[in-house]
Amino acid sequence: MAKLLKINGLYAGIEEKELLHGISLEIDKGETHVLMGPNGAGKSTLGHTLMGSPEYEVTGGTIEFDGEDITELGADKRAQKGLFLSFQNPIEIPGISLSAFLRSALEQRTGERIKLMAFQKKLRAAMEVLQMDPEYAERDLNVGFSGGEKKKAEILQLLMLDPRLAILDETDSGLDVDAVKTVSAGVAEYRRENENSLLIITHNTKILESLKVDRTHIIAGGRIVAEGGPELIEDVNKNGFEKYVQAERGEA
Repeated sequence: MAKLLKINGLYAGIEEKELLHGISLEIDKGETHVLMGPNGAGKSTLGHTLMGSPEYEVTGGTIEFDGEDITELGADKRAQKGLFLSFQNPIEIPGISLSAFLRSALEQRTGERIKLMAFQKKLRAAMEVLQMDPEYAERDLNVGFSGGEKKKAEILQLLMLDPRLAILDETDSGLDVDAVKTVSAGVAEYRRENENSLLIITHNTKILESLKVDRTHIIAGGRIVAEGGPELIEDVNKNGFEKYVQAERGEA
C-alpha cells in the first residue's frame, strides 16, 4: 500500500540557490510527524515546496501523495487532493470575510456547493473548539487580527477543510501559553479522524503535548540529519541542535 506522502531525494531552492539537498521522508495515513531544526535549516522551505509554492523550484527528486507523483502540480491541485499548509505569518485579505473565505475554500476543496445552513453549523462548532467569538466570522480575513487570532483562524481553516495531510509551519510561534493550549486543542480535534495525518514544523514542543508523535525528523543545512521517535524531541529540549548542526557539517 502506498504511503500517504513519500518524498524521494528532493532538491529544491529559490532564485537559483539550492536550499534542500536530497530530502527523503515518508508519512503514512494516521501518523503525526514532527520536523525540527535550527533557524535557516530549511523547515519552512520544505513545507512550502510540498505545498507547491511557485517561488520554490524543485531541481531533483519527486513528491508522491497517495501513490501519485504530484511534483509538477500547482498548489491549488494539491489542496484539492487533501494537502494543507498553515503559514507562519498569515496574510491579511481586506474585503473578504473569514466566513466567505472558508466557504469558498471548502467548496473548492470538495468540488461541491455547500448549503449555507450546514456550513454555518460546522463553522460554529469549529469556532467553539477554538474559543473564537462568532463575530470574527464576519470580519475581513486576518485584518486587524492579533497574532494569536490569526493562528486561530489558520486552525479554523484546518478544522473546516479537514485535509488528509496538514503541514503546520510554526503555528505556535509567538503565542502565549493560553493561546498554545487553544491551538493545541484544535489540532487534537483534527487528529481525532484516524486517517488524517500531520507534519508539524515547530520550535516549541508545547503544541505536541496533547498529541502522540509517531516520528521525529531533525533537519540542518537543508538535510535530514537524524530520525527517530519522541525521544529526539526530548533530546532537543535538553541539549539543543548543536550536535545535529555539527553532524551536518561533518564536524561530529
